[in-house]
Amino acid sequence: MKKSQLLILGLVITLAIFALATVAGKYFTLESSFFPNSFITHTVMLVLTVAVIFGLKKYVPFRMAMPWPTSIWKPALFGFLSAVIVNILLAVITVLAGGNVEAHPLVEASTPLQTFLFIFIYASIAEELLLRGFLQNMLSPLHDRGIRFFKVRLSLPVILSAVVFGLIHLVLLTSGAGGFLVVRVVIFTTILGLFAGYYQEKYNNFSYAVIVHMAGNLMGLVGALIS
Repeated sequence: MKKSQLLILGLVITLAIFALATVAGKYFTLESSFFPNSFITHTVMLVLTVAVIFGLKKYVPFRMAMPWPTSIWKPALFGFLSAVIVNILLAVITVLAGGNVEAHPLVEASTPLQTFLFIFIYASIAEELLLRGFLQNMLSPLHDRGIRFFKVRLSLPVILSAVVFGLIHLVLLTSGAGGFLVVRVVIFTTILGLFAGYYQEKYNNFSYAVIVHMAGNLMGLVGALIS
């Protein structure tokens, strides 16, 4: 398959899975109040992504292994710092611009236990599997293209998966979230996606993408625990 075809197919499948998962979470609910609608969204996302990874395994070089303990701290640190720095900076800008600093509606509607299970763990795995496990890996033949930022090289697959990751969070607009919050989340998730993609590519291991994502969600988890 040509690189241009891989690019188009990868993007179309990713957006289709995200759309189906979002619709499922909006129109289907579970009887138990413990499971938020996001559980359905991320479950559909997870199942469909696993299916396409196996169905297109010829084109998706997915690899996951136990990471070396000594190599975890740096991805986790950058994931956490990106959350702290970006969110604080954008919150200050929001206040200076006369806007309201809103909490993410999913976090606001969840208990600390739900935040831990369904956002910190489950959402991190499901979203990373779609964006890094599938999309970035499918675009890996485009690895030779990219940009250099200081001493770090960001390949085109890393950049594209991060941008798509950020843009899909525009779906927050349908939940009634304010514009400042949506902009903040889109920028933060794009930057977080760059770190997740970079470390997955560096170690050729999906586990590092999940570590970065969980570290990025740690700030929200801590906030839920102390609120």
